[in-house]
Parts: sequence; structure tokens; C-alpha cells
Amino acid sequence: MRNNLCTISFTVNGQLCERTIPASLLLIDLIRDELKLKGTKPGCLEGECGSCSVLVDGITVNSCLYLALNVDGKSVTTIEGLSGGEKSLDAIQQSMVDHGAVQCGYCTSGMVMAIKMFQDQCHKENHKPDREEVKKGLEGNICRCTGYVKIIDAVESLF
Repeated sequence: MRNNLCTISFTVNGQLCERTIPASLLLIDLIRDELKLKGTKPGCLEGECGSCSVLVDGITVNSCLYLALNVDGKSVTTIEGLSGGEKSLDAIQQSMVDHGAVQCGYCTSGMVMAIKMFQDQCHKENHKPDREEVKKGLEGNICRCTGYVKIIDAVESLF
């Protein structure tokens, strides 16, 4: 670190990145402003809503609270990294669309990232969650529009 700048090397959505950043830079600002990936949404900027959720080494983090320097040597996955490009959706994204689980869409990218981690954990344990477990798996992600019923339906259909 020099003059409160540090150089970090990490992968984002499978692409190796190296950046020299201020030590105080938040991950959400690195993602949106430096990398120009706008799918990660700033919501409350206090770690309460989950709209800014991304995966760091497969674990969901609130990028509005997470220092960017902490991704050094790690893998970051944003909503843009789930799909196979503009013309294809990840199974989670498709299920959300199929079940009408998006309305305004602001929370959707963070919600999908939380679902991804939950799904990966369940598959790793070869476990089919019940509805209550799905609800618990979505804690920390707030949706003000849907009432969660369709989101939970979308998640259940993945198993």
C-alpha cells in the first residue's frame, strides 16, 4: 500500500482483473464505477437490503459494506456473471421470470445472488429445502414489491 493506494488482483465473472485502488474503496464502487458492471444495485448502503449482494468465493456479501481490497486473490461473481450472455439466462434468472417473481426489479440482482449461494449449498449437501428453509435462505434480501410468494415459488422450482 502506498499513499493509501493498493494494487489488487482478482477475478470477476471469470476474467482476471488488476486494479490500483484507494484502500477505502467499497466493492460496490469498484464493481459499478471501475468495472462498469451496473447490475449490482446500491440500495440502502447500510447492508440491510441485500440489493448489492455479490458472491466472493461463492459466499454472498453486501458489496456496499465490503472493502474492495478484500477481494485480492479472490473470485467475484456479479449478476452479469451468471448468464451465458445477453441472450441467455441462468436457471435462477429464468425461474424468476417464469414465476413472475420480479416487479420493479431493483432487488432482483441481489436476490438472485443470494438464491445462487443458497442453491449451491443445497446441491452440495444433496438437500431439497422445504418452504421454510427457502425463506430462511433469503433472509437479508428485502423485496418491497412482490411479497416473496412468487420468489419462494421460483426458488422451490429449482429443486
